[in-house]
Amino acid sequence: MSAAFSASAATPEAKAAYKQATAAATATYKAARAQCDVITGNPKDVCVEEAKAARVRTVEEASAIYKNTLKAYTQSRLTIASANFDLDKAKCRALTGNDKDVCMQQAKSTLIAAQADARADKKAIEARTDARDDKRTAEYKVALEKCDAFAGAVKDTCVSAAKSQYGK
Repeated sequence: MSAAFSASAATPEAKAAYKQATAAATATYKAARAQCDVITGNPKDVCVEEAKAARVRTVEEASAIYKNTLKAYTQSRLTIASANFDLDKAKCRALTGNDKDVCMQQAKSTLIAAQADARADKKAIEARTDARDDKRTAEYKVALEKCDAFAGAVKDTCVSAAKSQYGK
Protein backbone atom coordinates (compact mmCIF):
# COMPACT_ATOMS: atom_id res chain seq x y z
CA MET A 1 0.00 0.00 0.00
CA SER A 2 2.82 2.45 0.77
CA ALA A 3 4.09 2.20 -2.80
CA ALA A 4 0.79 3.64 -3.98
CA PHE A 5 1.54 6.89 -2.16
CA SER A 6 4.63 7.64 -4.21
CA ALA A 7 2.64 8.78 -7.24
CA SER A 8 1.94 12.45 -7.72
CA ALA A 9 -1.41 14.22 -7.86
CA ALA A 10 -4.44 12.67 -9.48
CA THR A 11 -4.22 12.40 -13.23
CA PRO A 12 -7.04 12.83 -15.73
CA GLU A 13 -6.92 9.06 -16.23
CA ALA A 14 -7.39 8.53 -12.49
CA LYS A 15 -10.34 10.91 -12.47
CA ALA A 16 -11.92 9.07 -15.40
CA ALA A 17 -11.36 5.72 -13.68
CA TYR A 18 -12.91 7.09 -10.49
CA LYS A 19 -15.99 8.37 -12.32
CA GLN A 20 -16.33 5.07 -14.19
CA ALA A 21 -16.04 3.06 -10.96
CA THR A 22 -18.65 5.16 -9.17
CA ALA A 23 -21.03 4.93 -12.13
CA ALA A 24 -20.56 1.16 -12.27
CA ALA A 25 -21.09 0.90 -8.50
CA THR A 26 -24.33 2.86 -8.76
CA ALA A 27 -25.59 0.71 -11.62
CA THR A 28 -24.66 -2.49 -9.82
CA TYR A 29 -26.34 -1.23 -6.64
CA LYS A 30 -29.56 -0.39 -8.47
CA ALA A 31 -29.64 -3.83 -10.10
CA ALA A 32 -28.95 -5.62 -6.81
CA ARG A 33 -31.49 -3.46 -5.02
CA ALA A 34 -34.13 -4.33 -7.62
CA GLN A 35 -33.48 -8.02 -6.96
CA CYS A 36 -34.00 -7.37 -3.25
CA ASP A 37 -37.47 -5.97 -3.85
CA VAL A 38 -38.89 -9.44 -4.54
CA ILE A 39 -37.76 -10.64 -1.11
CA THR A 40 -39.53 -9.84 2.15
CA GLY A 41 -38.61 -9.63 5.82
CA ASN A 42 -35.11 -9.88 7.20
CA PRO A 43 -33.68 -11.54 4.07
CA LYS A 44 -34.67 -8.38 2.19
CA ASP A 45 -32.91 -6.21 4.78
CA VAL A 46 -29.78 -8.35 4.46
CA CYS A 47 -29.99 -8.20 0.68
CA VAL A 48 -30.25 -4.40 0.74
CA GLU A 49 -27.33 -4.08 3.16
CA GLU A 50 -25.23 -6.41 0.99
CA ALA A 51 -25.95 -4.18 -2.02
CA LYS A 52 -25.08 -1.07 -0.02
CA ALA A 53 -21.87 -2.60 1.33
CA ALA A 54 -20.78 -3.61 -2.17
CA ARG A 55 -21.45 -0.09 -3.46
CA VAL A 56 -19.61 1.52 -0.55
CA ARG A 57 -16.61 -0.77 -1.05
CA THR A 58 -16.35 0.02 -4.77
CA VAL A 59 -16.82 3.77 -4.34
CA GLU A 60 -14.47 4.05 -1.37
CA GLU A 61 -11.71 2.03 -3.01
CA ALA A 62 -12.01 4.12 -6.18
CA SER A 63 -11.99 7.32 -4.15
CA ALA A 64 -8.89 6.28 -2.23
CA ILE A 65 -7.06 5.40 -5.42
CA TYR A 66 -8.14 8.68 -7.00
CA LYS A 67 -7.07 10.84 -4.02
CA ASN A 68 -3.97 8.70 -3.47
CA THR A 69 -3.26 9.86 0.08
CA LEU A 70 -2.72 7.94 3.26
CA LYS A 71 -5.64 9.77 4.83
CA ALA A 72 -7.93 8.77 1.95
CA TYR A 73 -6.90 5.10 2.16
CA THR A 74 -7.46 5.07 5.91
CA GLN A 75 -10.83 6.81 5.66
CA SER A 76 -11.85 4.38 2.93
CA ARG A 77 -11.07 1.41 5.15
CA LEU A 78 -13.00 2.94 8.05
CA THR A 79 -16.05 3.62 5.88
CA ILE A 80 -15.97 0.10 4.43
CA ALA A 81 -15.75 -1.34 7.96
CA SER A 82 -18.79 0.69 8.96
CA ALA A 83 -20.78 -0.56 5.95
CA ASN A 84 -19.81 -4.14 6.78
CA PHE A 85 -20.93 -3.54 10.37
CA ASP A 86 -24.35 -2.40 9.11
CA LEU A 87 -24.55 -5.61 7.06
CA ASP A 88 -23.61 -7.73 10.06
CA LYS A 89 -26.27 -5.99 12.19
CA ALA A 90 -28.90 -6.76 9.57
CA LYS A 91 -27.89 -10.42 9.64
CA CYS A 92 -28.09 -10.43 13.44
CA ARG A 93 -31.64 -9.07 13.46
CA ALA A 94 -32.87 -12.44 12.19
CA LEU A 95 -31.69 -14.10 15.38
CA THR A 96 -33.20 -14.04 18.85
CA GLY A 97 -32.03 -14.28 22.43
CA ASN A 98 -28.44 -15.12 23.23
CA ASP A 99 -27.66 -15.96 19.60
CA LYS A 100 -28.57 -12.40 18.64
CA ASP A 101 -26.48 -10.97 21.49
CA VAL A 102 -23.49 -13.06 20.47
CA CYS A 103 -23.94 -12.08 16.84
CA MET A 104 -24.05 -8.38 17.73
CA GLN A 105 -20.95 -8.68 19.91
CA GLN A 106 -19.16 -10.45 17.05
CA ALA A 107 -20.22 -7.68 14.65
CA LYS A 108 -18.94 -5.00 17.03
CA SER A 109 -15.72 -6.92 17.54
CA THR A 110 -15.19 -7.18 13.78
CA LEU A 111 -15.83 -3.45 13.37
CA ILE A 112 -13.42 -2.50 16.15
CA ALA A 113 -10.75 -4.81 14.76
CA ALA A 114 -11.08 -3.38 11.24
CA GLN A 115 -10.92 0.18 12.57
CA ALA A 116 -7.91 -0.61 14.73
CA ASP A 117 -6.11 -2.27 11.81
CA ALA A 118 -6.74 0.74 9.56
CA ARG A 119 -5.43 3.18 12.15
CA ALA A 120 -2.46 0.98 13.01
CA ASP A 121 -1.51 0.62 9.35
CA LYS A 122 -1.69 4.40 8.97
CA LYS A 123 0.62 4.90 11.95
CA ALA A 124 3.04 2.25 10.68
CA ILE A 125 3.23 3.87 7.25
CA GLU A 126 3.74 7.29 8.82
CA ALA A 127 6.51 5.87 11.04
CA ARG A 128 8.27 4.26 8.05
CA THR A 129 8.02 7.54 6.13
CA ASP A 130 9.45 9.51 9.05
CA ALA A 131 12.28 6.98 9.45
CA ARG A 132 13.09 7.16 5.74
CA ASP A 133 13.17 10.96 5.91
CA ASP A 134 15.42 10.88 8.98
CA LYS A 135 17.82 8.47 7.25
CA ARG A 136 18.00 10.66 4.14
CA THR A 137 18.71 13.72 6.27
CA ALA A 138 21.50 11.89 8.10
CA GLU A 139 22.98 10.66 4.80
CA TYR A 140 22.81 14.21 3.43
CA LYS A 141 24.74 15.52 6.44
CA VAL A 142 27.40 12.87 5.89
CA ALA A 143 27.70 13.86 2.23
CA LEU A 144 28.06 17.53 3.22
CA GLU A 145 30.72 16.62 5.75
CA LYS A 146 32.65 14.80 3.02
CA CYS A 147 32.45 17.96 0.90
CA ASP A 148 34.23 19.92 3.64
CA ALA A 149 37.45 18.18 2.60
CA PHE A 150 37.37 20.16 -0.65
CA ALA A 151 37.67 23.84 -1.42
CA GLY A 152 36.44 26.29 -4.05
CA ALA A 153 34.62 25.07 -7.12
CA VAL A 154 35.15 21.39 -6.25
CA LYS A 155 33.43 21.91 -2.90
CA ASP A 156 30.58 23.80 -4.57
CA THR A 157 30.12 20.95 -7.06
CA CYS A 158 30.20 18.40 -4.25
CA VAL A 159 27.57 20.32 -2.24
CA SER A 160 25.37 20.71 -5.33
CA ALA A 161 25.63 17.00 -6.05
CA ALA A 162 24.70 16.16 -2.45
CA LYS A 163 21.72 18.51 -2.56
CA SER A 164 20.41 17.03 -5.77
CA GLN A 165 21.01 13.45 -4.64
CA TYR A 166 19.17 13.91 -1.35
CA GLY A 167 16.48 16.31 -2.57
CA LYS A 168 17.56 19.21 -0.37
